[in-house]
Amino acid sequence: MMTIHEEYIVDDKGDRKAVVLRMAEWLQILEALEELDDIRAYDEVKQQSSDPMLFEVAVREIQGSNEWSTEVAAPRPLGVPEEK
Repeated sequence: MMTIHEEYIVDDKGDRKAVVLRMAEWLQILEALEELDDIRAYDEVKQQSSDPMLFEVAVREIQGSNEWSTEVAAPRPLGVPEEK
């Protein structure tokens, strides 16, 4: 748990209007918020149902190719050019 040393800016009536934090504490808060955002995004994706697919098919789909194939090409050894 992080410790926060906040200071408040108040108006003439003593009502809190703003908070001042140490920079290190602010950066910790930002990091925690980013991590929370990642966790929420992960949870959202996990709740969506999807069918498993071959890695190569997923890559083609991401790259915009509409070619569907269930065949998987054998990996090429390093340094061997792709045949066209």
